[in-house]
Amino acid sequence: MSPDITTNPYRGDFPLLERNPDLAYLDSAATAMRPAVVLDAQREFYETMNANPLRGLYQLSVAATQAIDDARDTIAHFIGATGAGAPQIVFGRNASEMLNLCAHCLGQHLGIGVGDEVVITVMEHHSNMIPWQQLCAKTGATLRYLYPNPDGSVTDQQIADAIGERTKIVSCCHVSNVLGSVTPVRRIADRAHEVGALCVVDAAQSVPHLRVSVDELGCDLMAFSAHKFGGPMGIGVLWGRPELLAALPPFLTGGEMIDSVTEQDAVWAPVPARFEAGTQDAAGIYATAAAIRYLEDKGMDVLEERERALACELTNALAALPYVEVLGPADGCDHVGSVSFAVDGIHPHDVASLLDMKGVAIRAGHHCAQPLLTWLGHESTCRASVAFYNDVHDIEHLVDGLNYVWSVFHG
Repeated sequence: MSPDITTNPYRGDFPLLERNPDLAYLDSAATAMRPAVVLDAQREFYETMNANPLRGLYQLSVAATQAIDDARDTIAHFIGATGAGAPQIVFGRNASEMLNLCAHCLGQHLGIGVGDEVVITVMEHHSNMIPWQQLCAKTGATLRYLYPNPDGSVTDQQIADAIGERTKIVSCCHVSNVLGSVTPVRRIADRAHEVGALCVVDAAQSVPHLRVSVDELGCDLMAFSAHKFGGPMGIGVLWGRPELLAALPPFLTGGEMIDSVTEQDAVWAPVPARFEAGTQDAAGIYATAAAIRYLEDKGMDVLEERERALACELTNALAALPYVEVLGPADGCDHVGSVSFAVDGIHPHDVASLLDMKGVAIRAGHHCAQPLLTWLGHESTCRASVAFYNDVHDIEHLVDGLNYVWSVFHG
């Protein structure tokens, strides 16, 4: 039985949506709404702990340290990291920083240089493109692209053609933030490992919407951001195979990431402290765990099914408009969260601005994926993205708004 997307048992959990009952928020791919329990958790940290983890032996600091350790365990469980023992979770400011860490540290660790190849897909967000561009520019390595089908699907032949004997690193998005398509990460990771390469995954658009298991994906490193699934802004997460993390050099240096320091040298701390220089956003990390507990309490399988139904309804509603071109998979149920589209003859910025006047929030622009849009023949597009706290009325609101936009230009 399909979920009932005409009713909405979740909207009341989100203060901003409660205060704006007429708002159709359809930009969750950019950032999700924060539930009240997450806002409460951030305040709770400052009211009950308010200490720098690892830097004090008094009770408040011990409690803060334990809270961060517990958050690592919560996140590891959430993404299916079943390995016990060695730390697997590293915190930073956002997924972009974590992907920069991957490029910088893997480049050093592997000794990337002339003759080596790094492979990414043309679907990548700039956060998973520019760090690899920079690595190759600095080392003389070659950056190669895997080109999918226009709907975002990827064939085994495309994978085999892109990943070869010179490949040292493969990095790909799990879900495209433009097309909403799911990348076959396991097949890409398996091919990478066949040629002795490592596989990095940008999971910023998948972790919020799918039940993700790093064990099933078979990757070596995976990055995502808390704010995409209802956690605070400013928290990035990197998961890595423990033995790989332990072998990598640090990315940022400073306080807390060292074991010992002399006037001329330093010994790095073990993982995860090695990658967490300076004071972390402890309250944000604490609230990130609260966001995950909220999702798990609602049931990720239930939320995933609801979001699939919403994405299908959204895609079909847009495709039914004669003046709209929908990008990505033809089957709306194959869109994860995001549906990008173009309105015939009307610039996306004009579409978004007029929709805002009608209480509809969407994204317009190149979505930090300019090479993909150029390859698809677009300078920019509109993008509507759903989350479980949306319902069919938000989609109807969007369609009514688009008809209004069309009438403004063709009335």
